[in-house]
This record gives sequence, structure tokens and C-alpha cells, in this order.
Amino acid sequence: MTGRPATPATHAVREVRDFLLANRTDYQATVDGFHWPELSEFNFALEWFDVVAGEHPDRAAVTIVCADLVARSWTYAELSARSNQVANWLLSLGVRRGSTLIVMLNNTIELWEIMLGIYKIGAVAIPTSTLLSAADLAYRVDHGGAAAVVAPAALSERLTGLDDQVIRIGLGPDLPSGWFSLHDSAAASSDFTPDGPTPAGDPSLLYFTSGTTSRPKLVRHTQVSYPVGHLSTMWWLGVQPGDVHLNISSPGWGKHAWSNFFAPFLAQATVFVFNYDRFDAGNLMKVMDAHQVTTFCAPPTVWRMLIQADLTQLSHPPRELLGAGEPLNPEVIAKVRAAWGGTIRDGFGQTEMTCCIGNGPGQAVKDGSMGRPMPGYPVVLLDPTSGAPRSDEGEICLDLSQPILGLMDGYHNDPLMTAEACRDGYYHTGDIASMDADGYLTYVGRADDVFKASDYKISPFELESILLEHPYVTEVAIVPSPDPLRAAVPKAFVCLVADAAERQAEAARAIFEHARTRLSAYQRIRILEFVSELPKTISGKIRRVELREREAVRVQANDSTAQFWERDFR
Repeated sequence: MTGRPATPATHAVREVRDFLLANRTDYQATVDGFHWPELSEFNFALEWFDVVAGEHPDRAAVTIVCADLVARSWTYAELSARSNQVANWLLSLGVRRGSTLIVMLNNTIELWEIMLGIYKIGAVAIPTSTLLSAADLAYRVDHGGAAAVVAPAALSERLTGLDDQVIRIGLGPDLPSGWFSLHDSAAASSDFTPDGPTPAGDPSLLYFTSGTTSRPKLVRHTQVSYPVGHLSTMWWLGVQPGDVHLNISSPGWGKHAWSNFFAPFLAQATVFVFNYDRFDAGNLMKVMDAHQVTTFCAPPTVWRMLIQADLTQLSHPPRELLGAGEPLNPEVIAKVRAAWGGTIRDGFGQTEMTCCIGNGPGQAVKDGSMGRPMPGYPVVLLDPTSGAPRSDEGEICLDLSQPILGLMDGYHNDPLMTAEACRDGYYHTGDIASMDADGYLTYVGRADDVFKASDYKISPFELESILLEHPYVTEVAIVPSPDPLRAAVPKAFVCLVADAAERQAEAARAIFEHARTRLSAYQRIRILEFVSELPKTISGKIRRVELREREAVRVQANDSTAQFWERDFR
């Protein structure tokens, strides 16, 4: 069966979706007129995706370009029928409503097939990176109570230590004994009948956070919090029906669900994927031109690599340009604007929620600001110590006295952690921002990353943005270095461009001089250490906590090797 009739829940979601599309460039009208749909039952795959498949059967739902530039597309109708087969086949293996499956796949079409199939059953997915070690996978299977794991055959060895009761579903040839091949699902019926309606409050997704400061937390989302909550993300992205949306993100992390699944499908657009082996800015722009990409979202790392190339190679820049993951420094935004004529619009959210702050399409963008609260998100700033409301700078929090459909249901099997995050009637993000008179928010940093030097508060992101302007610097992380006089001084761990790596003393002098001219005295970088790479989570976020610990050990041992000191270059 291809396509399904719309239900009352479909109509309720569509009404809000259409309101957002109609007011896509009017921020105030959107915020004032927005309301989350009230849903007691909803199944995204059955009551949205399959309905779209019936209305636009021939529209491409997913297009994947391989490293050899060969492209293939799958229509909404094809994915609807194929996911019906997967759902029926999973049922034959014993997967049921509420069963939990770890999905550890790359950006291949099977990822979308299995995710839609899981949704149709009412089962629960734990999207997981293929880069996980066997130990990390075992932790996730145990902590998430996984009944099954879906993984490429090439990763089968990472599952050898798991309980024999965990169902192994493999993709590719040469599967070990006892594994089920996902390709066998092609023999299942393409007609699927659910066992009943899907309660809106049932779990649908469990996401492990990236763990920049501690052991990953397990975020629980309902059948509506991400599937419908990403209406805010759709509006921020500016994606419209028929668009071709390219988001550079790896499966297994929340941003992939944001921009490679829910938001484009809510807009009835095409998810576009380029599976390059090695990043090449020229090839990326060639592919974007050839396939007429209209909306493009990328993390800061990709944007910084792009501006090293000739951006004029792209003859038809996307209509919408977006950045997410970490804030972008103004230099990158300016270079892209000069070449492509558009402005990169930043946005903010977490695995725990959909996009809650952003620069929406058509709005005035203040370089360096991540924008204003999204429709349906009551954002407030609270003093991190006292909890009192602030109008200038504080922790980004959400007022829980108002309905917030896009917020998580809680941390899985951890009521104490959930209570701590939602204490005193607010959801606490742990991120600090400042707000100007127009309500625009500028990211300061994680509460754990902001530090004091000589009693002045230091934002690592602000200093990093300045250093990234220097042509010698490709990546940088700022951490406090313990100091007996000032309590701490800013230290920079810097990755250099290739042609400066062999001239470290010269590079240090140039970077210190650049910092002195661009930073206030209390912000000045006092110590530089050049490194080949920065420690990061699997999702690509810098683990400053690891660098802080490394620096504390170095100071305790009185080790001054491999350091460059600002005082030596005056």
C-alpha cells in the first residue's frame, strides 16, 4: 500500500506547518500566532510520511550521491512501500511496539528504511554512530535495554561480546552465523497494518548525548517531541516543499535527525546526502550545483574549510545557508556573504530539544548572534548561581509553565537527572548567552567552560573567534591555565595550517601580536601550545574538559616544555 489517508492528527500538524510556511519571513507574526498542535495520538511514519507519499508519490524523499559522484534518488512512494516491508519483517523477528533497537548505520538508504519501519511499529530507535568502539556499544546496549542492533556486516566484530539474546540485524555480505540480513526484508509484504493507534507520549527515540564533560546521558523523546517538535527546526532552516536540503551530519547524533529526517520530511522536501570519502570543497560545490541544492546546513568545521577554497566555484548558491553545532565566528560569515550573497544563519538547540533559538529566514542577522527564540520556545536567561532572571547575560533556560512540545520527555531511567535539569520550573541547558536590547542572543559558552582570570569572566568562544581570524590558525580551544597571581590565565591550544607548522616560534609571535591588537588586556592569551589535533567527542565537539585536566597536570608538574609564553614576545 502506497500512501494513507490523512487523520485528524495529520490535519492538526499540517495546520501548524502551513502557518509556519506562510509566515516564514515574519518573525513577530510567527511568534505571536504560533501554537503547538495538541495531539493525543500520532505516528510520524504512518500519519505524516505515508500521507505525503500518497499526495506526492513521485517526489524524491532522499537523494544520495556517492564518492564517485553517482547519484540515486528514492521517492516518497518508494520509501513508504519499502518501510512497510521492513516493518513487517521486523515484526516477524519478534520486534514489537516498545522494543528498543540500536541503529548503527551510515548514510545509506537503509538508514531511512529502518527508521521509518521502526516508527510504523511503534518501536524505539537508538541512533548510534558507526565510530563507536565495542565497549561504547556494549554500554549503550545495556543502558538502553536494546533488544536488537542493526549494523553493517563490516562492524560485526564489535557485537561479539553482546548477550546472545540481542537480535543481530546486518547489512551487507558475509554476515556471521546467527545474524539476520536486512536485505531479506524485501520479501515481506509492502502492505502494513498497525496493531493500533500510537499514543503521543510513547517513547520513539533514545539519544545518547555527545558527552563533552561526562558520561553520555540518554535522552528520551516521545512520538511527538522530535517528530512534531521539529516544526521549529523546519522554520529555522527555511526549508519549503520541493526543496533539496543538504545537511552535513553523521548518523547517530541529534542534528542528523533534525535536518536529515524530520524537518525536511515535515516540509515535504528532499533529503540530500553527499557521501564523500575525504572532504573536498571543490567537489562539494560541484555536487551542490549539479543537484540544485536549495538549503544548506553545515557545522563550523565545514564552513571554515569551505572559505579556504574559491567560493565562486559555486555558480548557484543555496537560498538558505545555515550553521549549527557550535557558533560561527563573524569572519566566516563575512567571507561567505561576500562570495555567495547570502548570510549564514546560526541556530541553537540540544539533543534534548529541537531548535529553540535561531536566525530565521528573512530576519535581520547580527553577525555573531545565534538569533532570537523560536516559535513555541519560552526562552529566559537565569543567573547561574542565584537562579534569578537576567536581561543581560545568564544560563539559557526554558519556562516549563508553558507547553514546549519539542522538549525531551526526560533522561531515560534517570529521574534524579531529569529533576535536576528541570528544577525550579525551568529546563536548564547549561549554556550561557548574552542578550541585547532587541532580544538577540549571543552564545558565551558552556557554563563549565566559562572561567575567571583576575576576577574577569572569560568566554572561551569569544577568544577562539578572534584567534580563528588569523591565517595561521585552523582550530583553537581556550582553557584556563592555573596561575598563582590571577587564579587563571587564558591558554590557547592551536592547530596550525600546514605551511606554518614548521615555523612555530614565528607563528607564536604572529598570533600573540594578533591577540594583543584584538583583545582587551584581561582577555589576552598568555600561553600557546601547538597541537596536531584537538580532543573531540565522536560528534565533533571539542572536549575542553580534557584540555583543562591536561593543563592542570602540566602546571602541577611545573612542566613548561612545548609552551610559548606571551611575555617572551613583547
